[in-house]
Amino acid sequence: MQRGVDSCGPRPFLYAFAEFRISEAESLARAPAFEAETDGVIVRVRPVFIDAESSPEEDKFLWAYHVEIENRGKRTLQLMTRHWKITDSDGRMQEVKGEGVVGKQPVLRPGASFEYTSGCPLTTPSGLMQGAYQFEDEDGGAFEAKIPLFALDSPYDERRPN
Repeated sequence: MQRGVDSCGPRPFLYAFAEFRISEAESLARAPAFEAETDGVIVRVRPVFIDAESSPEEDKFLWAYHVEIENRGKRTLQLMTRHWKITDSDGRMQEVKGEGVVGKQPVLRPGASFEYTSGCPLTTPSGLMQGAYQFEDEDGGAFEAKIPLFALDSPYDERRPN
């Protein structure tokens, strides 16, 4: 199994996220899992709200999420790109596109998996994330594997939309 750690956002977010990884990583293992399967690729996501690094009075809310990508198919695959759609509880959507994940474009042989942890800051107390990974097989064929829709919930959202 291959592993990676990633973070996004402004520099203070990077420090807060690093601190979370050290102090509260077990929370991710207990978080509910959201899962999708596309052409033998399983994408499993476990989000967790980071209360200690959030500041509701300043409209700063932070989540970590752990992603496991498993190749249950018969082809060797390489993850080429990612495309995230992040929607906050006010309905504002931002899209994040880029090469690979955590600075890597992992190769997944049949039966192999890759895991990484990243984070998402929002200015609202809840939101949703979903997306897709673009994969290429050894023959140059490409397809998108769905990243399941998952909730970014916090105890500060009284509306509880998710």
